[in-house]
Amino acid sequence: MAAFNRYNIFAEDLANKVHDLFGTQDTLKVLLSNTAPNAATHAVKADATEISAGFGYAAGGVDIDNDGTRTTNVVTVTAVDKVITAAGGSIGPFRYAILYNDTPVAPADPLIGWWDYGSAITLLDTESFTLDFGASLMSVTVT
Repeated sequence: MAAFNRYNIFAEDLANKVHDLFGTQDTLKVLLSNTAPNAATHAVKADATEISAGFGYAAGGVDIDNDGTRTTNVVTVTAVDKVITAAGGSIGPFRYAILYNDTPVAPADPLIGWWDYGSAITLLDTESFTLDFGASLMSVTVT
């Protein structure tokens, strides 16, 4: 499984009530990129370089059907694994799957984090790639 990294701005955005990760309030999406994210300077989707849409990949990425639950002081966000399949041509190359919140308008589309798959991936016609989120997308603990 690819390593998950958070953008520096994510903690500040949580403190400023930009994200509502509890339940299904905000829509989280994942876009694909072949340009390395910058944790220190990237803050919104417009800072990321998305691959071209087409052949089974939609601009803006995929909605991951997120949900958030709380147990004592821990909020856990889960997501539904998504399969991207190339149809009629190739998708990519991409190396990074970038998680962002599609709901807020100020700032628009704030970034949360990304997965680094270690090397560029290209899906040839009919090949599939699964965005596997494991048991939980993330946990946020308040102490």
